[in-house]
Amino acid sequence: MKKEYDFSKGVRGKFYRANASMNLPIYLDADVAKFVQEFAKRKRVDTQTVVNKLLRSNKEKVEQLR
Repeated sequence: MKKEYDFSKGVRGKFYRANASMNLPIYLDADVAKFVQEFAKRKRVDTQTVVNKLLRSNKEKVEQLR
């Protein structure tokens, strides 16, 4: 890295979007990821669909984790 950077021509907020939302990655433990991937492969759906369905079906249990 340089000791100094020239931001004199920079524009504050150039890429800021008030309504932007971020999808953060969620890292599963190896055994859970393997189960989800194998299940998704058998059902011929993507892993995201499997994880979403699992979480939706267990919302009450997930809420108790708070």
